[in-house]
Amino acid sequence: MSAASTPLPFYAEDFLVYLEAIAGKSQNTIKEYRYDLLMFFRFICKRKFVDKPENFTIEMFDKIVLTDLYAFLNYTNRERGDKAVTRARKVACLRSFFKYLFSKAHLISTNPAQELDSPKITKTLPRYLELDDCHKLLNVIDGEFKERDYCIIILFLNCGMRLSELVGINISDISGDTLIVTGKGNKERTIYLNDSCIDAIKNYLLVRPKTEDIGEYALFLSKRRQRISTKTVQYTVKKYIKLAGLDSKKYSTHKLRHTAATLMYSHGDVDIRALQEILGHSSVATTEIYTHVNNARIKEAVSKNPLANFKPDQHKNEE
Repeated sequence: MSAASTPLPFYAEDFLVYLEAIAGKSQNTIKEYRYDLLMFFRFICKRKFVDKPENFTIEMFDKIVLTDLYAFLNYTNRERGDKAVTRARKVACLRSFFKYLFSKAHLISTNPAQELDSPKITKTLPRYLELDDCHKLLNVIDGEFKERDYCIIILFLNCGMRLSELVGINISDISGDTLIVTGKGNKERTIYLNDSCIDAIKNYLLVRPKTEDIGEYALFLSKRRQRISTKTVQYTVKKYIKLAGLDSKKYSTHKLRHTAATLMYSHGDVDIRALQEILGHSSVATTEIYTHVNNARIKEAVSKNPLANFKPDQHKNEE
């Protein structure tokens, strides 16, 4: 039975409804939190000798303490091999869940997750395609859906949008040189389209199947004339990355987002705040990972030092 169809206690289901209806969380976040809660309940049921999650009553929460939560995180680390970023998401889920039970639903008298710490996440530099690699990728696009696939990849590389944002685009979201996308937390933002994007969209619309008669206004359609799925886009991008002679295990749709951000920052002289707005980051700290391109500039500056090629006088050393 999948996580989506596995029943949770009624108060956990109410929490997920709260996330969607009041907190405005995305469907992806709700899906991930459901998975995290199911894993937590399965763990805590074994720890507290309860047969199944739906039988874990509110009264049983009196027996949950902070050490139980850390034991769960240790389990996900040792037994499941979850990375720090995945465990950090589980911490965020548990904090939000127990806060809801304590301060919103008023179902528990204490909040054991109030002092729950999140694992330290080591920041790594984002992987991205070099400019020449982008040219290779765009030049190999061909086949039955050439115009559609080219439009998808050119939008990724120029606009830095997320996969879910691209899949969710409707034709009505496009107006001249602007595009409205819906990002995390159902937040809308405006993306400005350059000439390459505008031309790609126009060329694709010329061959796009006419489906408005059945109420399908999605920009990108599948072979079955329905809104294209995230899996289809991921498969398509991987296919062309491999055809371009690039590492399909190393690069993905999200790496194309990194590529767009890196190219804008390194070649477009984009202010970090402007880049934050373009990418739809809620915090500028997230955007700051793209300042890594400064390393190349620093290296170039050092190499231009007038003493960069200095070598000691060999004759003097012989004396």
